[in-house]
Amino acid sequence: MAEVTLFLAGDVMTGRGVDQILPRPGPPDLREPAVDDARRYVGLAESASGEVPRPVPPGWPWGDALRVLDGLRPHARIVNLETAVTGRGRHAEGKAIHYRMHPDNLPALTAARLDVCALANNHLLDFGPEGLTDTVDALRGAGIAPAGAGRGEAEAWRPAEAPLPGGRRLLVWSVGAPSSGIPPQWAATGDRPGVAYLPEISEAAATALADRIAGTAGPADLVVVSVHWGSNWGYQVTDEQVRFAHRLVESGVHVVHGHSSHHPRPIEVHRGRLILYGCGDLIDDYEGIGGQESYRPWLRLLHLPTLDADTGELRALRLAPVRMRRMRLEVAGPGEAAWLARLLDGLGGPFHTGFALGDDGLLTWRR
Repeated sequence: MAEVTLFLAGDVMTGRGVDQILPRPGPPDLREPAVDDARRYVGLAESASGEVPRPVPPGWPWGDALRVLDGLRPHARIVNLETAVTGRGRHAEGKAIHYRMHPDNLPALTAARLDVCALANNHLLDFGPEGLTDTVDALRGAGIAPAGAGRGEAEAWRPAEAPLPGGRRLLVWSVGAPSSGIPPQWAATGDRPGVAYLPEISEAAATALADRIAGTAGPADLVVVSVHWGSNWGYQVTDEQVRFAHRLVESGVHVVHGHSSHHPRPIEVHRGRLILYGCGDLIDDYEGIGGQESYRPWLRLLHLPTLDADTGELRALRLAPVRMRRMRLEVAGPGEAAWLARLLDGLGGPFHTGFALGDDGLLTWRR
């Protein structure tokens, strides 16, 4: 039986403070109420964990995750890239937080050998249409397929494509919802640059998206819908999100890849197919920021589902626990991994989805 393993992660935020430690940082000026210099976030991380060398090599933010991924050998790698990759544009009006990575720091993404970056999120247009188009062009130039954004509606709603073994294709649609903070005016329309925007999360919206997918995906394709939705904090999954995800799965989508929360949310297997309601952050500059310690947001997960290549049904799910220290991912300690296993096992109760920590340090799905 042929199988395909994917790597899926939530928010990769290589702008702001992360950009400042990379070899070619962009301007550090910010428009935030309390912080006007991105280097302040580096200082917060150092106050929490120790000195961060500057400049760091491009692969520094990924740290041990690169070795872990090489060992687990996914066939395709997909993340939500939550920053503009640009040296142009102005800070978007009406927003308190802006993320931008200098284009010369693109090796910080290619170091992880990413195949697809989902872009329909609430930071892609932080530096306007110029920032969006620069991001799309930079990713394509680096061999990373962008999804969920473009110079107009047609491009924004076009799926990213990645090759899979046996001549199959992986198709990734990226969409974003207002609950994640995406302004409605960021929706791509006609010739206006923007993102693939869903005005609401509903069964009707899922049906409309499924109809789009049916017009492109063939019977041999594996389909992922990557959706940016929900609040930053809290474990609750709304009834609307559940109905939306179920409708997609029942219409033929093989994986629903949710993100926006800064920590993991519940995982469900519906009709044999995987729903990640919130993958949590993977790379960011939040280290040293207090106020949400109960969530242990410094703990992160690499999601590695293995699917039946013919049916898209979930055969296995491994989660590799990592943690952020000195703005670099490290393998999580045994106690930290055990905490994540208990958390996800508890969150999965209402969804009949259990997890256990194995001797190899990975969390595994219990059928």
